[in-house]
Amino acid sequence: MRKKPASIDGFVPRRSSRALGDVSDFSEKGKESAAWRPKKKNALRSAEASQEEISTSISRRDIDDSLSGITEDEEVVKKRRGLFRRGKKPSSRRRKIIKRVVIVIILLALAAAAYIGIKAFIASSAIFQGSVFDIFQNKPLKMDANGRTNVLVLGSTDDDPNHPGNNLTDTMMVVSIDQKKKDAVMFSIPRDLYVDYGQACPAGYQGKINVYFSCSNPGKTDASEQDRLRKTEKFVGKIFGVDIQYGVHVNSVVVRDAVDAVGGIDVNIEGSGGAPGILDRNFDGQCNYSCYWVKYDNGVHHLDGAHAMYLSMARGDRAPTYGLGNSNFDREKNQQKIIIALKKKATSTGTITNVGKVTGLIDALGKNLRTNFQTSEIRTLMTLGKEIPVDQIKTLSFIDATPSLMTTGMVYGQSVVQPSAGLYNYSDLQAFIKKSLSSNKVIREGAHVAVFNATSQTGYAQAQANKLTKLGFTITAVQNAPAGTYNDPVAVYQLGKGNTATKAKLESTYGVKVKTATPPFSVSSDTDFIVIYGTAKSQNTP
Repeated sequence: MRKKPASIDGFVPRRSSRALGDVSDFSEKGKESAAWRPKKKNALRSAEASQEEISTSISRRDIDDSLSGITEDEEVVKKRRGLFRRGKKPSSRRRKIIKRVVIVIILLALAAAAYIGIKAFIASSAIFQGSVFDIFQNKPLKMDANGRTNVLVLGSTDDDPNHPGNNLTDTMMVVSIDQKKKDAVMFSIPRDLYVDYGQACPAGYQGKINVYFSCSNPGKTDASEQDRLRKTEKFVGKIFGVDIQYGVHVNSVVVRDAVDAVGGIDVNIEGSGGAPGILDRNFDGQCNYSCYWVKYDNGVHHLDGAHAMYLSMARGDRAPTYGLGNSNFDREKNQQKIIIALKKKATSTGTITNVGKVTGLIDALGKNLRTNFQTSEIRTLMTLGKEIPVDQIKTLSFIDATPSLMTTGMVYGQSVVQPSAGLYNYSDLQAFIKKSLSSNKVIREGAHVAVFNATSQTGYAQAQANKLTKLGFTITAVQNAPAGTYNDPVAVYQLGKGNTATKAKLESTYGVKVKTATPPFSVSSDTDFIVIYGTAKSQNTP
């Protein structure tokens, strides 16, 4: 029986052929009968004949067509398969345009930032002291004993050689900044304040304070400018009892250029003395006398640079005029308003994101401002400028204080400003400023404390009053106690209510309870506390 071919899992393999149309070969090892041999020859002849027929009937073109058909079928299959595969879609024209626009915007932003940086770099070298490479530092500002940074701002018209008195600092202001609490206090110094220069000046040894800056060093060099700033800082600081760390000198046009750079500012006009606004005829020449250049109703007005600059100069010294009855004092108030409005606009989003406004502001400052700030402190200044909100900037007025701390008078035939306490008497001014700037709650309350000596030791009350002053108490009277019996080593009475910080400090200083009963003798009506040193000397002295 014939043996079946081997199979794998039911698959019966075919026997291989040697060539197309070839018949099956027989193994030489197999045994073949003689009967099969002739048939084998005949079969071979038939196979050769069939092969010859096939080779003659199939041309080379038929083979190439068959092969190309296979290739085309494979490509169709690949394309069909590709329909079901996820791949990157070709970028659309719109997407390419958007991508290019974004790249251009980024490049423009980088170019603008570089431009602003270069402008600031150049301006900083003119404005600030020290190496321009220190601009990358973030050095904190110098401070006084209360942790405040005090800056003297001086404004003149020395950029205009044709202006009469262009070397006078007609604008004088102190700005006090608390770097931690992020607040600021401003007060103006009357340009006509009569002072003793302590040296010979063109006006003499005494005269108006606006002369001192140019008198202290008349040189024209940068070194002279820095020397003038330092000397004026000390001079003004001594008069007003303020430790001043920095000085800034600006030209009058800085207001015009800076306001224009930020696109104008909004200022609230308030005429003094119940006036419906303000009017000053001094500047009508700016419109060939065909208008009132400085004339505003009460309310908020949007001002460009020129109008802001002349408003900062207006003091109503030429008739007809109204709303500026306090002359320089009203002008100082308007100057403070302009500075606050400019600060608000300069730090607004619409300004800091506008390349033109930023560079214009840098130019305005670079051309018209000199200071003794260091370049290493620029970043701190910029941060404070952004972080101190407008509602945390407080302004002080010497004329509006109760009682008024400044008044006008005549000295050697000229009209001047002087302290209400008397010529050269700055004690009340210093106390007012100290109270306004101090972080000490006792000082800020400013309660009036009267000290009385009931001991047999001469000068004992004055010695104790000096100690209390160093602790921040405001001593308004130092006297001997009226005749009587005072057995308590120290007795403290409070008249009225409030002043809780002062009360607590007196109790902790002397180790006693403050009495609210009627004191043993009468005192002036403005006294808040009475301290009596009894016949038995107190060991609980400050």
